[in-house]
Amino acid sequence: MALLLSVLLACAGVALASHPPAYGHPRPAYGHQPAYGHQPSYKHSYCDPTATPACAANSTLSYCLEDEEYPEYEIKGAISADHLFAKKYADIADQSADDLVDMVTKAQEEAFDYSYYTGASTGDSPYDATHWAGPEGYICPSDVAYAMPKRALNVEGKWRVIVNDVHYYTQTARLETCLFPEAACRALAPCYQSHCTQKYVYHRLLSFDPCDPYKGLFIDIYKMPSACSCHIPA
Repeated sequence: MALLLSVLLACAGVALASHPPAYGHPRPAYGHQPAYGHQPSYKHSYCDPTATPACAANSTLSYCLEDEEYPEYEIKGAISADHLFAKKYADIADQSADDLVDMVTKAQEEAFDYSYYTGASTGDSPYDATHWAGPEGYICPSDVAYAMPKRALNVEGKWRVIVNDVHYYTQTARLETCLFPEAACRALAPCYQSHCTQKYVYHRLLSFDPCDPYKGLFIDIYKMPSACSCHIPA
């Protein structure tokens, strides 16, 4: 009997060693990830922040005052999710020459007309009548706009969306652009060899990155035209 019991135990031990029990869950087969629920097929597309947007495709400006692709819905969501938005936002929407240009009123500035000016005294006709005649205005003809840009090129060469006209929030900037850059200054004799030159100023504006919407809203820096000044070389 003892011999039979030893033989039975030995056989049982071999059987147990050959088929160990499986504790817990079976180990997954590596290389095949389990699929939980519906697995959407994502379409990856490359977004280049340095690429010129459609609103500036036919322009030499570094900003857009109108933008048909403006992501208004995304910006509204970013504003709602930003608990510090009130501290980041600031604007004076009713800017005009009455406040920002000494001795020139808003009505005067809006009435300035340079349609007669041809940029004379830089070419073959230094004494062209358009250089000396004409109504009042700046010595260097310019286009002045108290504008709310929708999209602009930042100082790093990347296009950003500007928070403007969303939920009644605006950001206004005075933009003055030379109408005839490098042309002679009005009413100065050709012997001065004067020329009009574009000046710029850095603006800090609340922005949104369409290529990385998870960044939310942030302050970015833009180089904007601020004045058209007359320069006389040495």
